[in-house]
Amino acid sequence: MSPAPHTPQETVQTGRRRWLVAGVAGGAAVAGAGWAWWRSSAAPSPNAAAEQAFWALQLQTPEGAPLALQQFAGKPLLVNFWATWCPPCVRELPLLSRFAQEQPQVQLLGLAVDQAAPVQKFLARQPLAFPVAMAGAGGSTLTRTLGNVTGGLPFSILFDTRGNVKQRKIGELSSADLQQWAQSL
Repeated sequence: MSPAPHTPQETVQTGRRRWLVAGVAGGAAVAGAGWAWWRSSAAPSPNAAAEQAFWALQLQTPEGAPLALQQFAGKPLLVNFWATWCPPCVRELPLLSRFAQEQPQVQLLGLAVDQAAPVQKFLARQPLAFPVAMAGAGGSTLTRTLGNVTGGLPFSILFDTRGNVKQRKIGELSSADLQQWAQSL
């Protein structure tokens, strides 16, 4: 036996119920998304503690002199994690050096995820227009805390004048990346 055909009145009521259920579900979804957005914008970023810890670091230059990262606070800072054994890192260093000279409003800092002797040898052959400090073997862990989930190199991170992360990139930077980053400040 087939079901009895619906009257026009029943068909209208069924359609209204469907629209009502869809409206309530859509409203709940919008409210949930709005609440999640509000919670994420009101809460500090999950990396806020790592960012604060970064500014408290005191590293050493390849020559062994102390270098406090706090001295870079108050001005935009582009930090580039690199190593002498990393071909894309070595390729982008001349570009970063030119950028440091052309964009003096942005400080640059190279953090070598390497040992001091190869970095000293490299810098003797290819001087850079920005300071370099040693992140050493712990540099990969530091990059991960700053948002580099894979720990790959090169890794660059741009901090704004308040010391907050503005941009991140895993991989070799391009001139276009650098220009966009400078304009975003």
